[in-house]
Amino acid sequence: MRYPPAHKLTTRRRIVAAASAAFREQGVEGTGVDEVMRRAGLTHGGFYAHFRDKSELVAEACAEAFDAAVINLERIAAQPTAARRARLLIDSYLSTHHRDNRGSGCLVVAVGADMPRLSGPARAGYARGFVRHIDRLCAALRLARDPEENRDRVTHLMSSLVGALIFARATDDPARSDALLASSRRILRKTFASFP
Repeated sequence: MRYPPAHKLTTRRRIVAAASAAFREQGVEGTGVDEVMRRAGLTHGGFYAHFRDKSELVAEACAEAFDAAVINLERIAAQPTAARRARLLIDSYLSTHHRDNRGSGCLVVAVGADMPRLSGPARAGYARGFVRHIDRLCAALRLARDPEENRDRVTHLMSSLVGALIFARATDDPARSDALLASSRRILRKTFASFP
């Protein structure tokens, strides 16, 4: 059976989307090609018609996950003040919804720890996506007029958010996790969302 020309591209996108969610839920190391293809509704053998290896898939899945964040960054960028932009990011990032939905959550939290153990296209793809993501965050948040100060503030805020979310996901006590999110939101609002 001959497929239309767009079929291969559509199938590849389906595999990338499945991988992006799986890597965020289970980590790169914990997710095999079989699992990705199962989620995409395909057989393992079909993988190699689209990708040379898992490393190439990781690179594309990371790019897709970073690109998926753009819609949220546009919502943040539309806020009229730096304080409101920071608060929207803090409150959405440190929400119970974000904590509990890893598959659609922040890629940095989900796979950042995997990256030092990887090399080749996977590591390079993630690194490119990460730099572009920070650039987009800087453009959306605009926490300072000076570009260098803005980048420093955004990097500090993101480091704090990532750390707090990792801690909240790591605890097995729901009440303690909720309290950690609440206290982190409160402290980060004071630091980043209390200026005009």
